[in-house]
Amino acid sequence: MSDTERARREALRLRAADMFSGGIQPPRVARLLDVTRKSACEWHRAWRKGGKAALRSKGTAGTGCKLTDEQVDRLEALLEEGAAAHGWQDQRWTSPRIAMLIAEKFHIRYTPRAVAYLLERLGWSFQVPAHRAAQRDDEQVATWVKRTWPAIKAPGRPGAPGSCSPTSPARA
Repeated sequence: MSDTERARREALRLRAADMFSGGIQPPRVARLLDVTRKSACEWHRAWRKGGKAALRSKGTAGTGCKLTDEQVDRLEALLEEGAAAHGWQDQRWTSPRIAMLIAEKFHIRYTPRAVAYLLERLGWSFQVPAHRAAQRDDEQVATWVKRTWPAIKAPGRPGAPGSCSPTSPARA
């Protein structure tokens, strides 16, 4: 979410707080601010507990990176070494592997999805390897496609139109 969007949403919450203090109920606030009733009710609940301050933005402190800047730099260096340097047979970094690496090196737990967000924020992208497997035999693949695949492929549709209706004359 961009800073302008974050500021716009906070402004809506603060306007809602002013409306709540003026006695306007959440459903009407939702209509006036063009937000969902659920949002207006949540804001009203927070406003009742903590006033206008409860609806102010807390910033991004809770959603930020668990790693320090130094740890992020170290993580990038570890990733540059490649997956094989850390015990995997191939050079592919996957989110679960990186989560394991972070847990092992920094003693911080990340979910694979959180790792994906972290990598995206760091400018890393998901890519498919550009080369084929070294063990690939194109001749064997071509033979398999010609002989084996047709034998196991599901048969096509029947030539005549059909119907699932029990009263249809086409169903015989």
